[in-house]
Amino acid sequence: MESKNTNDTSMGDRHARETLPKGALACPSARPDITGSVAFGVIGGTIDHPRVQYLTELAPVSVDLLALADPLAPTEVFRFAAPCAASQCRHFDGVACRLASRVVSLLPEISDALPACQIRPSCRWWRQEGPAACHRCPQIVSTTVHPDDRQRCVARS
Repeated sequence: MESKNTNDTSMGDRHARETLPKGALACPSARPDITGSVAFGVIGGTIDHPRVQYLTELAPVSVDLLALADPLAPTEVFRFAAPCAASQCRHFDGVACRLASRVVSLLPEISDALPACQIRPSCRWWRQEGPAACHRCPQIVSTTVHPDDRQRCVARS
């Protein structure tokens, strides 16, 4: 999978790159530098108990979007999705996403209702784990300042 540095403005492109391809499965735990990345949530809550607030529309990654996070890292402010890398991802075992499996088996549900998530129709975690993943998803952030043992166990590859 090709990766593009979203901080490179040498071509003057301050506008959004392409978004998630139709029909492709989306990874809801992606980095913003992957081609096709979109922000689908803003991280709120507290440092110890972050919570994703879901956007009503996907926001394609752009230099301008990433600049909104400054001085923090974009992954401390936004939750990103990108096309699933499948076999090129350290969490993929050839059949399923082990990260999604660990999220469901190790983290508690924090939501009774399904979050209003814009990537659900193409989300690998949803397709693989169903509502159980969605009930845990709002507590997932890419950059955790004070991870506990359970969070470390979920994140391991």
